[in-house]
Amino acid sequence: MKVSLQRMLLAAISFAMLQPVASALEEPEYTVVSTHDAFELRRYPPYLVAEVDVEGDLIDGGNTAFRILAGYIFGDNQSAEKMKMTAPVEARPAVDGEKMAMTAPVTATAVKDGMTSFAFVMERKYTRDSLPVPNDERIRIREMPERVMAVRRYSGRWTESRYVENLAALRAALSDAGIKAVGEPVLARYNSPFSLPFLRRNEVMIEITRGD
Repeated sequence: MKVSLQRMLLAAISFAMLQPVASALEEPEYTVVSTHDAFELRRYPPYLVAEVDVEGDLIDGGNTAFRILAGYIFGDNQSAEKMKMTAPVEARPAVDGEKMAMTAPVTATAVKDGMTSFAFVMERKYTRDSLPVPNDERIRIREMPERVMAVRRYSGRWTESRYVENLAALRAALSDAGIKAVGEPVLARYNSPFSLPFLRRNEVMIEITRGD
């Protein structure tokens, strides 16, 4: 039964994330503040995510997190409600959120060593009160605050080296532009793992100080 459930979830995820651009998955709304050679500044209004912390890094922890979060949106919740897949899947170093404000810079002592937070963005039609309650206690529902994010887009395989390369390029470009980054970077992945690497949309994102 467990194997069948896992296959069903993987098939559903793959089908949803391989849809053509014309029927693209719902994404968080944002407004482009400005466009630069190496990055784009976007202002995001608040949105809800279902989030879980797992052992592993931004790349290797994804399979475990996918199974947990996909189970939730495909009916493993107190309402047995099936929700639509959205994009992107977000990944960031797990931090102790109770000990720091969302807008404060993340310090090394705030990062949970060896843990990564993965999040599915919830459909915009839901509110905190109307969103189904997860059966899995590892999943938390969180509202991301309004933020201005510096975003660098790239394609290719999901490898640590590609992520590090593009994160370094984003940090360097922000420094050259005199823009201060805060918090930990986010890796956003918009496609199925079965999609061709050169067609993938990947983004590395960092929150910047408001007013930039």
